Amino acid sequence: MSRRMACQPASSNDYVRRLVDLSESLSKMPDPRKKIMGMPSTSKLLVASFLLLLLGGCGDSVSPYDYIPVTGSVTYEDGTPIPSGGFVLKFYALDAPEVKNMWPRPAQADIDSNGKFDCVTSYKYGDGLIPGKHRVAFFYATDKDGKLLVPKEYTLAGNSPLTVSTSDLPLAIKVPKP
Repeated sequence: MSRRMACQPASSNDYVRRLVDLSESLSKMPDPRKKIMGMPSTSKLLVASFLLLLLGGCGDSVSPYDYIPVTGSVTYEDGTPIPSGGFVLKFYALDAPEVKNMWPRPAQADIDSNGKFDCVTSYKYGDGLIPGKHRVAFFYATDKDGKLLVPKEYTLAGNSPLTVSTSDLPLAIKVPKP
């Protein structure tokens, strides 16, 4: 069972401020290439490996968008719960991007065994969705035998007929039985 953290709205200004501070710190550092060139090749490899590990999984993504925390539920149209938790909803923004030529990253939410979701994540855990309309697709929505729990068209990101709007919170998503 994954451990959930409390959802808190992310602020774009915090990310920008951290990025500027990092940039200023890096500009004051001495040129590391001067010391590395004189190192034996094994040491160079160790330094390169360390830097790759350090930079590879660290840091927050910076997003130019504002987000709205989102919670909701998923049921069949008749109100019965979908029989298996553990699947994922993906949200794809439908409105034109605020920032020219930069579509926002699709968001996702894990569905629990009661059909509830919270902490919708776009860039940072629990940041939510950008305001507007979103196409919704189901991922991993199968039972233990591999049978789809929702109609197939709801599992295809580009063809899902399901859309939601952040003006209708909390989201109450209803889908037909397969």
